[in-house]
Amino acid sequence: MQQETLSEHIWIDPARCGGKPCIRGHRIWVSLILDLLADGASFEEILADYPGITSQDIQACIAYGSEMARERYVAVPLEPAA
Repeated sequence: MQQETLSEHIWIDPARCGGKPCIRGHRIWVSLILDLLADGASFEEILADYPGITSQDIQACIAYGSEMARERYVAVPLEPAA
């Protein structure tokens, strides 16, 4: 997803939600959508629970998370040797 397209769906406003990235026009955090997807929720389930958003918004959340992973990472412990 190109940067221009991403900005159509995601915004970061210091006056809303403590400056956390949200779906544009909503107070739905990008991280919430990513957590739901990681827990196995389908696009259809998320759209049913948050009727104001679109599948393109969900795709933008995934793209945003992907871009963030290029810049930052979370340390994941190595598996113990068997």
